Amino acid sequence: MTKYSELLKKHAMLIILVLVYIFFTVMTGGSMFSPMNFNALITQNAYVYVLATGMLMCMLTGGNIDLSCGSFVCFLGAVGGVMMVVKEWGTGVSILLMLLVGVVYGCVLGYLVAYVDIPPWIATLAGYLAFRGWGTAILSKNSSTGSISPIPEGFLKVFSGKLFETSVVEFNVICFVVGVIAAVLVVFFNFRGRANKIKKGYEAESKTSVIVKSVLEAAAILLFAYKLALSGGIPTVLVWVVVILLIYNFITSKTALGRYFYTIGGNKEATRLSGIDTRKIMFFAYLNMAIMTVITSYIVVSRFQAANSTAGTNFEMDAIAGCVVGGVSAYGGSGTVFGMVVGATLIGVINLGMSLMGVNADWQKIVKGIVLLGAVVFDILANKKNAAK
Repeated sequence: MTKYSELLKKHAMLIILVLVYIFFTVMTGGSMFSPMNFNALITQNAYVYVLATGMLMCMLTGGNIDLSCGSFVCFLGAVGGVMMVVKEWGTGVSILLMLLVGVVYGCVLGYLVAYVDIPPWIATLAGYLAFRGWGTAILSKNSSTGSISPIPEGFLKVFSGKLFETSVVEFNVICFVVGVIAAVLVVFFNFRGRANKIKKGYEAESKTSVIVKSVLEAAAILLFAYKLALSGGIPTVLVWVVVILLIYNFITSKTALGRYFYTIGGNKEATRLSGIDTRKIMFFAYLNMAIMTVITSYIVVSRFQAANSTAGTNFEMDAIAGCVVGGVSAYGGSGTVFGMVVGATLIGVINLGMSLMGVNADWQKIVKGIVLLGAVVFDILANKKNAAK
């Protein structure tokens, strides 16, 4: 296999993402490329990135998943709505109490999975059923419409506001400058990473490959910065997403804890025999998933400016799809944050593109199902081919 074909295989899903985006741009008469829809791509699909980050850590441990996260978003939204609107508790207190509820659930779920040995899909299926009903019951009890609003302005600013906000008719210079700084940092870290590998005697990418990657990444960042500058500023939810992705990219690639997730997914028994507490890692995976779900509930409540019973519907499926499409193995042990971001973005582009085209919601589910199946088939065939070598 030539280095070019290997490169194409490595970045196949990224190439598909670009092609799908171009397709929807053409089919929507360029609407997909407008500043407003660049902003919508982030704000409407932020939940996918956050939940998929948590789902990634679960799947690395052996293809395990959390089916309850979507329903738990609904439940947490209902609890938060009652606290902030009905009880009129402070925004800060409500945020902390919602986090506390999430931590308690994460500890219970993690204990059941890691120490009681209940299969994750069974334990989380129970949550999938219970929390949707519980959340709906809370909303019905406290509102005749099944929706609690208005959410306090302070909460909305933190999770759905804009940084350096200006009128949409005015180009936001600060927003674009932030994008330029981000692009420069990406290029710097790409070259520094290559230099460090060479210094330590590790195999490193060619200089040409790093240049091409840096140019493409910088161009993508600058394009987003330019479009966001035209749409009025940087969405605060983008800051939340970027911070979460950077933290988990560091954990999975630079820490011993991150490596443990991969080794458990590769061979759980061998990992246990090597002295690593596999139960503790599994416990942490589901506690972490619950915390990511709490953050998602903040984002969703703020986006809709209300707590309602439909919040979180099919979120767990989008998170799983984002991971699998992004190259996270359905069997565990392999996958990256960057790959997950590509997969989640592809799911987001499909969501937004088909919505702009007016495609029926049922057909949207069919298309995403086909994309998910295709990604799994590609993963299985690639693994078989590698095993045959």
